[in-house]
Amino acid sequence: MTPYGSFTFFFILIILLAPTVVLGLRGKRFHTYNMIATIIALGLIFSSSLQQAVALIVFTIWQVVLIKAYLAYRRNSNSNGIFYGVVFLSILPLVVSKVLPYLSNVNLIGFLGISYLTFKGTQIIMEIRDGLIKKELPLFQLLYFILFFPTISSGPIDRYRRFEKELETQIKGDQYKQLLYDGINKIFRGFLYKYIIGYSINHFFIANLRFIEHSHFQHHLYYMYAYSLYLFFDFAGYSAFAIGVSYIMGVKAPENFNKPFISRNIKDFWNRWHLSLSFWFRDYVYMRFVFWMTKKKWIKNRNLVSNLGYILLFLIMGIWHGLEIQYILYGIYHALLMVLYNSFERFNKKHKWWPNNKFTHVAAIIITFHFICFGFYIFSGQLFQKGV
Repeated sequence: MTPYGSFTFFFILIILLAPTVVLGLRGKRFHTYNMIATIIALGLIFSSSLQQAVALIVFTIWQVVLIKAYLAYRRNSNSNGIFYGVVFLSILPLVVSKVLPYLSNVNLIGFLGISYLTFKGTQIIMEIRDGLIKKELPLFQLLYFILFFPTISSGPIDRYRRFEKELETQIKGDQYKQLLYDGINKIFRGFLYKYIIGYSINHFFIANLRFIEHSHFQHHLYYMYAYSLYLFFDFAGYSAFAIGVSYIMGVKAPENFNKPFISRNIKDFWNRWHLSLSFWFRDYVYMRFVFWMTKKKWIKNRNLVSNLGYILLFLIMGIWHGLEIQYILYGIYHALLMVLYNSFERFNKKHKWWPNNKFTHVAAIIITFHFICFGFYIFSGQLFQKGV
């Protein structure tokens, strides 16, 4: 059963979370019940594939063992000797699941949500290494964090310390009432985005582009803008569902979108689009690369280090989506945009070529919007198709 993919799923959610709502409105703790609800929900989601269910269980055990073992190691040693090995082992199942489909028709490792669960596990290991997580991680809370079902398939990606803080905070009846209201509001917004606007764009506009010759420039232009809008409303709608259900379960999952199409530049866009993923890659790939290069002093030019960090970040992000040419080019495209904008920003600070006023603000939004849409056009793979 696909999460948020049918009205049947939402009907089951209503029944499953009814006790949570009753407990919450009465100011009672409900996270123990929510863990039970999570197990039931995961059972339903993976009921159609025993292979994926087994892979999820094995993967979860793998991550928990790595996290617990590394935490115990760090308590007895300040050495970073095995850190990179543990991180490698943490992401190894994800890497294998991404590569295996290109080598074999059978993928016994992959399952729905493996990427986002990997990001959670790897994040904990990195924060243990940084000394941000020192105390023992209760097995219940660790499993609840990793397996939290509302966000399992496509995020948003939460952070363990933030998640733990919310679990430890007692929610009063009035506070939960507001959470419930906000959660329902987000779910209705999800229906508007995904099943009304997104569906309409895909069904009534993109589907009808088949009547325009694929070789015509008009076809590509219409598809580029329509697909960009569809991708936003479909994904933002899903995220609204996940966040709304999280709210009902007493967890304020992080937001994933903040009006990305009014971005003033490409940096601003990545601070608005798929926020939890963007910030994860920023914190655990880009910032660590820059810090490492600065510490080693192999390259003293800070701008060059920053640009190399952007190239590394977006290449990894593109390959993470898949090894198809469109995903790799999508990563290269955004890396190039970030490097060019970095250079332009430095130039403009010195020469004041692009003034800051209302006119240039609007112009920057329009220009950025077109660059973003072309990136999504590359991502769609339509550029490489010969027919509709």
